[in-house]
Amino acid sequence: MSKKLVIVFEGIEGSGKSLHSNYLSNYFKKSKIGHLKLREPGGSNNSEKIRKLILNNKSNFNKNTDLLLYLAARSENIDKLKKFYKKKIIIIDRFIDSTIAYQHYGLGVNLKLINEINAYILKSFKVDFTFLNIVNKKNMLKRLKKRKKLNRYDKFNFDFYSRVQKGFIKIANKNKNKYKIIDSNNDIDFNKEIILKKIKNLL
Repeated sequence: MSKKLVIVFEGIEGSGKSLHSNYLSNYFKKSKIGHLKLREPGGSNNSEKIRKLILNNKSNFNKNTDLLLYLAARSENIDKLKKFYKKKIIIIDRFIDSTIAYQHYGLGVNLKLINEINAYILKSFKVDFTFLNIVNKKNMLKRLKKRKKLNRYDKFNFDFYSRVQKGFIKIANKNKNKYKIIDSNNDIDFNKEIILKKIKNLL
């Protein structure tokens, strides 16, 4: 496994993206493969502070403020990401596509604005492969009910999540060679094997 790829896990709430990104990280640890794993928003001290602000149930930001806070959290991570870029495998739980899916397709923020700020922040940093986890309404709601605490973004109506998931699928369909859609309604272990097989082929 010589390639130092940037691997991203995307999907709406309850889709299993965090479960699978953690599983892959644990697999790398057991295999003694050097890697960096972080989540967005989060991943660094300042970014985690912004995460708490965004997801706090008492927060009531307008859609443009939300966008700028998410991008500010990403900006706080970029030095860390660039430090390990092409030197270690990087796993990211949510990244650029989440910003587009949630803020553009979900909330209607201007796509050009999102792309321009992302390009300014990231410069030459690029994602190599994305696993998009999709889930139906029944399983999403079932999984959210199991969570001990719901944050602000766990409480939108399903029409919003449906728009976001359709947005994710549109993004994936435009870049099929760099995306793998994982049907999270299937057995978890079955999906773990699919992901691991693809990772082995990539690396």
